[in-house]
Amino acid sequence: MTFNWFKTTLLMAAIVALFGVIGAMIGGKSGMLLALLFGGAMNVFAYWNSDKMVLRMYNAQEVDAQSAPELYGMVAELAGRAGLPMPRVYVIHEDQPNAFATGRDPEHAAVAATTGIMRMLDYRELRGVMAHELAHVRHRDTLISTISATMAGAISALANFAMFFGGRDEEGRAVNPIAGILVALLAPLAASLIQMAISRAREFEADRCGAEISGEPLALAAALRKIEYYAQGLPMPAAEAHPETAQMMIINPLSGGGMDSLFRTHPHTEERIARLNEMARGGV
Repeated sequence: MTFNWFKTTLLMAAIVALFGVIGAMIGGKSGMLLALLFGGAMNVFAYWNSDKMVLRMYNAQEVDAQSAPELYGMVAELAGRAGLPMPRVYVIHEDQPNAFATGRDPEHAAVAATTGIMRMLDYRELRGVMAHELAHVRHRDTLISTISATMAGAISALANFAMFFGGRDEEGRAVNPIAGILVALLAPLAASLIQMAISRAREFEADRCGAEISGEPLALAAALRKIEYYAQGLPMPAAEAHPETAQMMIINPLSGGGMDSLFRTHPHTEERIARLNEMARGGV
């Protein structure tokens, strides 16, 4: 718990510092001060509202025991096994099989699954996936992932502003346009690197804890294998439009290769499956 709060604080500080760098590029010392104030305000806003923003990005629809009895009942059973309050449950109308959890703490958590994942997985496999998402809730990873997604998106917008509208130094002179382009390219990359620094280890731990919650590591391993296979051929428009949210998903939802493979937000699926298989054999 203490380490997660340390990671969250470090993440917030690093991203606010990026706001300051971009602000200095746009308007010198005054711009840096305004950007730092904006970054601090965004952190506060993201803490309270980032989950709602992400769910809105994906047009997620809340469901209950009447509208989605199997999914809702599954989450309720797993939340009880995990010792967690019942989270809100959402469905995303997308063909790509994927899922994520969000919310600032277990008392304000939500889990979301696509219609694609509910069609493609059997009951045991889907149960393993939802247990994985509840593991994120129990570890409070959801606060880190939703804040980082919101702040990374804001940095990208601010960096684009710096490139297209330029900046001024303290004496009112225009900043070198090449510098503006570099800021626009490097600032979102830096934000992504901050996200990746804390996201990969979280997935391994959520796999392990999720398998413990469900009691079936092989079901989660089978689910990951299926999701990886089908997700590659089914684009997810909402994720492509908001790539900063990709690290929240159980499997990377982005279709791009190249740089996307180089700067992975998720561990290799084969390694995740191997660890779950070892766990099933009693090696973990």
